Amino acid sequence: MTKRTHGYRAKSREVLSKHPRERGRPGLIRWMYKYNAGDKVIIDIDPTNIVTAPHRRYQGKVGSVVGTRGKALVIEVKFDKEKKTIITTPDHVRPLLGERRA
Repeated sequence: MTKRTHGYRAKSREVLSKHPRERGRPGLIRWMYKYNAGDKVIIDIDPTNIVTAPHRRYQGKVGSVVGTRGKALVIEVKFDKEKKTIITTPDHVRPLLGERRA
């Protein structure tokens, strides 16, 4: 028997796949939305661009934007009583509804 791999994307078939009608790049609103420091965001991994995606354990987690680093966002997420810093591009996050700015 072969040994099971324990890679970076192991056991992520359901998380990193899209339904047939959702395939392709998302709409422009994912890139046009302006995030400011303190905004709450939901980490929603887009499997079409996996290079800048955060680890799958952060899928669905809510964090706050700390700042930017070039085109990427620096997000702080509370995970297991610790605060983790995640650096990812805006196509892997979406704003938390109810926290919308006027």
